[in-house]
Amino acid sequence: MASTSSITQAQVEIVVKTMADTAIKNEAYFSELDAVMGDADFGVSLAGGFKAVLNGWEKFDMSSIGSFLLGVSKEITGNTGGCSGPVWGTLFMRCGMALKGKSEITLEEIIGALKSAIEGIMKRGGASLGDKTLVDALDAIVKSFEASLAGGVPILEAFKAASGAAVEMRETTKGWTAKRGRQSFTGDRSAGTYDPGIVAVGDMSKAIVEALGQ
Repeated sequence: MASTSSITQAQVEIVVKTMADTAIKNEAYFSELDAVMGDADFGVSLAGGFKAVLNGWEKFDMSSIGSFLLGVSKEITGNTGGCSGPVWGTLFMRCGMALKGKSEITLEEIIGALKSAIEGIMKRGGASLGDKTLVDALDAIVKSFEASLAGGVPILEAFKAASGAAVEMRETTKGWTAKRGRQSFTGDRSAGTYDPGIVAVGDMSKAIVEALGQ
């Protein structure tokens, strides 16, 4: 097991497998959420990308956390339909680049990787904080991690707190008007609906905490 201030590559692999399992398990649910104001394909697209990740698991370069995440990024980008491919692919690509050569990572390094990922996603898709996209959920995770880091909270407890922050964003953003993605085409009618990407991040983070034993 890793120390209270870092997680191992094996734990990072658990994180990715848990994200994949959550996406596949909730394929229909995420698509139903997307059908309210979108084109109902988010769940199918995301599950397709993560199925490819699991199917290609044995060929990933496991020499470091960074190389592993870059391999995941390639599978996600190439096998996730719609706008989700570039977005989720960028998430893993930026994290992989930030964590090159690492076999164990600290909370500070995770924060840096996620900040780079958020920057990349915003640049790629044109989203900003407050636009009611998964960027808002990722930002909530980063802010929670930063608070835990400042307070000297053990890393797995920090994951638990961040999960709570991500899940809370589902309700916080529900009343917002979407300004990016398919939901933004519906204008003010998007207020009062859940963003499927934000829900997915929350559900994944909750499952990750359970998988890591917190």
